[in-house]
Amino acid sequence: MSFWRRLFKRQTTPTPFPVDWRANLLETVPFYEHLNAEERASFESRMMEFLDTTQITGVKTHVDDVDKMLLAASAIIPIFAFPNWKYHNLHEILLYPAHFDEQFGIGSKEKAILGMVGYGYMEGKMIISKKSLHHGFTNETDKRNTAIHEFVHLLDKSDGKVDGIPVHFMQEPAVLPWLNLMDENIHKILKKKSDINPYGATNRAEFLAVASEYFFERPHLFKKKHPELYEMLSDFFSVEHTHRAEDVKSQATRHFDPCPCGSGEKFRDCCMNN
Repeated sequence: MSFWRRLFKRQTTPTPFPVDWRANLLETVPFYEHLNAEERASFESRMMEFLDTTQITGVKTHVDDVDKMLLAASAIIPIFAFPNWKYHNLHEILLYPAHFDEQFGIGSKEKAILGMVGYGYMEGKMIISKKSLHHGFTNETDKRNTAIHEFVHLLDKSDGKVDGIPVHFMQEPAVLPWLNLMDENIHKILKKKSDINPYGATNRAEFLAVASEYFFERPHLFKKKHPELYEMLSDFFSVEHTHRAEDVKSQATRHFDPCPCGSGEKFRDCCMNN
């Protein structure tokens, strides 16, 4: 089948969303959990569009459905407020079993890279550690999510430069205040007066990605500790997290309760059996 026929097929017959993913998303992706039924349907549709147009290749590891689900969710979270946004600068994700180095050696003892957006002959590719991908959604308190970090780099890179200035997501008058705010917070990190991941002090691009991880992982804490950064990133991503209840343990859904996926069915007749 030719490229154009494959592309046409992708556009006209999107892969249906696997019903059994819904309960898993509710359990592992807080961003999805706090969407309403209509928003969840949109999120699911965009996940499948992403997977239909982005190849995921396992390198010395098997790519399973959970890997695909988490990668797609990570891709949609930063762009959820922008329904027409596509990752035109990404064609393939290489999933490694563990960390790697600059020569792409897996499990290197010299350096531990968890994720990377490709350049040069690797243009259009992303590399990410499978362990780190899963860790980002199993530990909700560490303010880190490698996959979201790398997708924010792609957003930053969409204008051809990775400089910490997401020009497609901000108005011109906001650029200078954002630069000043980044530099001020990088200085605080270097002085050990910030709870933001020290890697964010590497440069402005890494600061944007690291701050974005924190913003999506621990929004209430981020707002409390860094109100100016929170407001700026809320504007960038058009996301307001005030509806999210953080650090509160959810009650177990009983079999006769409405299904938390928003289908309108009882839990026993919907996701409970999937």
